[in-house]
Amino acid sequence: MTDIAFSAIGFDLDGTLLDTFRDLGAAVNHALVLGGFAEVSVESSKDLIGGGAKIMLARAVEAQGGLPEDEFKRLYKAMLGYYEAHNAVHTVPYPGVRETLAELAAKGIRMAVVTNKFEAFARNVLTQLDLIDQFATVIGGDSMGKGPDGQFLAKPHPAPVLKAREVLGGGSFVFLGDSTYDVRSAKAAGVPVIAAAYGYCDRPPHELGADAVIDSFAGLIQALEGLAPAA
Repeated sequence: MTDIAFSAIGFDLDGTLLDTFRDLGAAVNHALVLGGFAEVSVESSKDLIGGGAKIMLARAVEAQGGLPEDEFKRLYKAMLGYYEAHNAVHTVPYPGVRETLAELAAKGIRMAVVTNKFEAFARNVLTQLDLIDQFATVIGGDSMGKGPDGQFLAKPHPAPVLKAREVLGGGSFVFLGDSTYDVRSAKAAGVPVIAAAYGYCDRPPHELGADAVIDSFAGLIQALEGLAPAA
């Protein structure tokens, strides 16, 4: 059996570890109704995930005419409040996640979550699903603070991926995600990246630019065995 050449791995959350779109879609619709907008199909919320909750709501609002900034902020806060209270109603780990994480842990591979979801929300949902203990750290979209432009240093910025690698020991590191945000962040950080084709990919999986593509989480081990660390 081929050995895995990585000592650490980082995971995106939504669309990679967890199938979250139903709860995110419900939160978006809660805010849209408050703002006098029509609800969107919960299924269509898969297409809005990737850049974080703020971008997700902004796209839904813009598609129906937009809002002044102060009114949008009010809806965004309402969305976050709703999601905080209802973030694990329908959310579940993808098939194979629990088993594969346990296998990676048994191999001594350290793991982190790097998500554009706020850190507190990510920790909360992982705790409710009894997965939090698998990860040495959880880095959220707000964990790295803001850059000079006032925006959070979140994916596709390399900072959160680099921080995860540092916390996990700075060794050979690989990242798994389902969006252009994930691939761009990993590439900018100089680490190999695997695309999760089963997730909410904002482009066709094989066009994301990843070093490998998996069709199910259970395929991760085999993909890792076929990859080499960055030079």
